Amino acid sequence: QVQLVESGGGLVQAGGSLRLSCVAPGRTISSYAMGWFRQAPGKGREFAVGIDWSGGTTYYSDSVKGRFTMSRDRAKNTVFLQMNSLKPEDTAVYYCAARSDRSRVVATNTGEYDYWGQGTQVTVSS
Repeated sequence: QVQLVESGGGLVQAGGSLRLSCVAPGRTISSYAMGWFRQAPGKGREFAVGIDWSGGTTYYSDSVKGRFTMSRDRAKNTVFLQMNSLKPEDTAVYYCAARSDRSRVVATNTGEYDYWGQGTQVTVSS
């Protein structure tokens, strides 16, 4: 079992930035593919961005492409989501997810991920 813990959410004005972090206390996540999903009120959980286990492949949804950047720091055993130019429609609970996969394919469906964090709230005011 891998426990994931997200942090970095908060309230920001439109056009602002936030950086989310995801760690796995006591476990290394270097061999896992990772993803960030988000869920707005009344909507389903949607894929935002994912990275393969090596960090060599990153895939962004059209809604965040060009504004969000996902990265992983193996030394810190952490994955990050840098969010710039935030919009009110980015308001959601953001979830970190891990997938036991060593391919270069980035999964975009929730069912393909094995472990999930509890989420961190991001609210963007207009």
